Amino acid sequence: MNTPLRQFALQAACAVLVLSLIWPYFGFQAGAIPWAEASFVIGFLAFTVACFTRQPPWWRLIHALFAPLVWAVSQWSIDPGWFLLAFILLLLVYRGALTGQVPLYLSNSETVDALENLLSGREDLRFADLGAGIGSILLPLARRFPKGQFAGVENAPLTWLWGRWRCRAQPNLDWRWGNYWALGLSRFNVVYAFLSPAPMAELWQKVKAELPVGSLFISNSFPVPDVAPDEVIEVDGRSGRTLFCYWM
Repeated sequence: MNTPLRQFALQAACAVLVLSLIWPYFGFQAGAIPWAEASFVIGFLAFTVACFTRQPPWWRLIHALFAPLVWAVSQWSIDPGWFLLAFILLLLVYRGALTGQVPLYLSNSETVDALENLLSGREDLRFADLGAGIGSILLPLARRFPKGQFAGVENAPLTWLWGRWRCRAQPNLDWRWGNYWALGLSRFNVVYAFLSPAPMAELWQKVKAELPVGSLFISNSFPVPDVAPDEVIEVDGRSGRTLFCYWM
């Protein structure tokens, strides 16, 4: 019950239910529907259903605020073309959130330092970044390990283009457009992912099936469900900024 389409269905069902109850009353009274109050009732009902169906906290907040925000924005005189432009820009950057429940996360320099320490003694480094964003991990690592081979795959158009431009002059970095599910992992010995909880169980099956023995899978922030990591690294000593390491 966590896909965007199902979340939209939950919100739409609550809106239809509330409007189907209040429309006949105000229709018979020949009065105008109080849209402000109705939007807050829809938001409260959607929030309640989201809690009852055990949706993640961020979805509960979205459901609570969606209808009231729609009403509030409708009170402004905004040309519809701006909404279309905003939608296109968001789709170009956050396509992964829509197609695979994977938003854009940007790794910081402390994470790069932690990965460098983890990989410093490894020879014949062949590193893949699944959902590489703008190359915030790949580019600095490729510079620090000039003898290693690095590959990153990204499917959000604007994000991929930005990363492609940033990595254009790095000779040991292969910047790819596409879906990380289609990337064969057998030629890599280190795979890094900073995705979301949603794909981790399925991704683990792909990693186990394709990575050779002795390889390392690293997940930033999101552990593999029901699988104990071989090593846990708290980046910069802070809880919540964690690298979960799994040896094949």
